[in-house]
Amino acid sequence: MIIYRNTKAGFVDDVRSNTIASIIENEFLQHHINHNNDAEYRSWANSMQYLRNAVDVPEIDDSCQVAIEYQIPLTSKRVDFLISGLDDTNHNNVVIIELKQWETCGKTSRPDIVTAFTGGANRAVVHPSYQAYSYAKTIESFNESVEKYGISLHPCAYLHNFKESNRGNIDCSLYKEALEMAPVFLENDTKELSRFISKFVRKKSALDLLYLIEDGRLRPAKALQDALGSMLKGNREFYLIDEQKVAFETIRKLVHNSLKEGGNSKYTIIVEGGPGTGKSVVAIQLLCDLIRSGYTANYVTKNAAPRNVYFEQLRRDAYKQSYIKALFKGSGSYVDAGKNIFDCLIVDEAHRLQMKSGMFQNLGDCQTREIIHASRVSVFFIDEDQIVTTSDVGSVDLIKECAQKEGSTLYYGSDINLVSQFRCNGSDGYLAFLDFLLGIRNTANTEINLDYDIRIFDSPVKMREALREKNKIANKSRMIAGYCYDWISKNNKTQYDIILPDGFMAQWNFSDTNTWAIDEDSFNQIGCIHTSQGLEFDYVGAIIGRDLIFRDGAVQTDFNARARTDNSLKGIKTTRNYALADRIIRNTYRTILSRGQKGCYIYCEDKALSEYIGSFLKER
Repeated sequence: MIIYRNTKAGFVDDVRSNTIASIIENEFLQHHINHNNDAEYRSWANSMQYLRNAVDVPEIDDSCQVAIEYQIPLTSKRVDFLISGLDDTNHNNVVIIELKQWETCGKTSRPDIVTAFTGGANRAVVHPSYQAYSYAKTIESFNESVEKYGISLHPCAYLHNFKESNRGNIDCSLYKEALEMAPVFLENDTKELSRFISKFVRKKSALDLLYLIEDGRLRPAKALQDALGSMLKGNREFYLIDEQKVAFETIRKLVHNSLKEGGNSKYTIIVEGGPGTGKSVVAIQLLCDLIRSGYTANYVTKNAAPRNVYFEQLRRDAYKQSYIKALFKGSGSYVDAGKNIFDCLIVDEAHRLQMKSGMFQNLGDCQTREIIHASRVSVFFIDEDQIVTTSDVGSVDLIKECAQKEGSTLYYGSDINLVSQFRCNGSDGYLAFLDFLLGIRNTANTEINLDYDIRIFDSPVKMREALREKNKIANKSRMIAGYCYDWISKNNKTQYDIILPDGFMAQWNFSDTNTWAIDEDSFNQIGCIHTSQGLEFDYVGAIIGRDLIFRDGAVQTDFNARARTDNSLKGIKTTRNYALADRIIRNTYRTILSRGQKGCYIYCEDKALSEYIGSFLKER
């Protein structure tokens, strides 16, 4: 999605008339999108004046195309400025410009990371050149038109307020690689920026390059499990963006520091992030990088579903089973582990950690403490709003407590938290809507980004058939249900577990496979929270059972509607902790409804809930 587009001449006129900021603001309103804050409005008014000076030169034809605020597909990230056209050899080019209003920044010892005053505080952020480059590579990864039409992307950064006296903090050998990928232009470099742009964009292309960037055919979404084998070989399959990169480089530096200090230093790192913020991507990227660098590291998760999928994908890639199982571990694997025997343990979905381990939960004393004890650096990726069983005890407070007991230095802060959305078509609005709908938190914005394909169905059969069409593309669409249906087929495979109106019948998936998410013939089976958490799909079809209903003007839960075979609410009737039951049910549907990268189809057993959700979608 592009918010503002015009010719170079039209852009220059809008800036000269001092209307550019209000035009951009109105376009956001027309698209029903809330932008960040008033500071962003001021930045448009300010920065576009400087960009006008850079592009308003005779070497760049007035008919060349300009775009402002382009949202990269399947992410919530926006490119500040693009200009497109032909060079002297008639090659199609798009120049991508990342804008900053900084006057200075600070150096760090981490690759591609600087410190700058942003968001009301001085914090670690990615170097603007790396930021521009990562955006360009992400566009290339998603957009088939870039390759099909031979469009070259040329990223750069423009820091028009950055003082020349501070150049050494951002334009120096520490950041050589990023600067080679995307040059940076400072306060006194406007002429150099003009020359950079006009090297690639001089006249209008016969193709509508910005249309091809905005609406070109997207490649199939790259799933983490599909890329894992290549990543272990050292190939770059994902370009970490913004806070993902900061978290990655910070953790890698702490591992290095721990060993450099003789292995006597212990660090515990907490990284918070909601659904689709890239927790698993960063975790796997860390694992691959650390083991290639000679460190001992494990990827740890309580959830068996992603481990089983990773095992199967890597087995298909000809990795030995013993090698795979040495890297990917369950959270109960460290009960008897010695102190600091691993350089780094990377815990994904840390909210799912339990107190004790073993089939009967009678081993060890605390999985969180055992993991910290066994590693020099322990990393916990966590989202407390994805706790989905009564045995889930993973929390920020527990990690802090265990780190203190084990003498491990805590690293926890907003600079490494993951906040940007890389699922649900990058729609922060959709995640905010889910939180509002489920009463998890009061969000100001209940509008749904129209670029995300969300539909409510009055028939489960119609939903399944619509989803089946999506699954034909790449076998990456699945149905997932709340656990309101007894697991009858476990002992009798001729029986159906889920029977709904219109003749809908289906079985739970886990009776005969550990890799339902990628099996070629598993579409007709229904997944649950336990087999889908930690994984993602192109599209999901969510069946909301009668444990979530709409009554008396509010979304309510009913734990009595859960299946008798469901253990996720085990002990609730004894403890009468009904608030916990309510939280688990809401978290379960938040997790299920956020599994889709491109879309979510919904069928509700409770018609009142269906109508309530539909009321937010009627304008779509």
